[in-house]
Amino acid sequence: MTRLFAAIPFAIVVVLGGVFLWGLNPDRDPNEIPSVLISQPVPAFELPPVPGLETPGLAQDDLNGAPKLAVVNVFASWCVPCRAEHGVLTGLRKNEDILLFGINYKDKPEDATRWLADLGNPYDRIGSDLNGRAGIEWGISGVPETFIVSQDGVVLHRTVGPIVGDEAVAKFKAALAAARTATEGKS
Repeated sequence: MTRLFAAIPFAIVVVLGGVFLWGLNPDRDPNEIPSVLISQPVPAFELPPVPGLETPGLAQDDLNGAPKLAVVNVFASWCVPCRAEHGVLTGLRKNEDILLFGINYKDKPEDATRWLADLGNPYDRIGSDLNGRAGIEWGISGVPETFIVSQDGVVLHRTVGPIVGDEAVAKFKAALAAARTATEGKS
């Protein structure tokens, strides 16, 4: 019996070590984290605009019955990867037939305003999620995260992490194309 109790700490160390090594695996893709929102309606939320910006806030109703595909990007001024992907999102907004909506996550309004003034504001609407409640409803694990939403308010795709680099941009554009095909089939 004493040997059994002596083996318990060793077993705990082995299990924790395995989880740690799994987390460090360079072949592990964080986008493979399942999202319960895929193929589901967007969650109920209503966010006010970011104070200091002229861009209107964002709510569930803005995504239900939208005139075209919507890309919802969760970002913050304190997020370095968000800065890196901002140019990509700006390009997508200019070159793709989409609406670009933002959720400003746990960010001071003055920081978000300054950040968007420096980088440009490609968003059609931005909701201020100061307390992080909308982020919880969307099931985000961190920022940035980006969702593709159909015109009828159904989440079609989720990208975890920044959309940066040729491979990531190509994957996201492929997801946009697949979303267009899926929604055209419904019309």
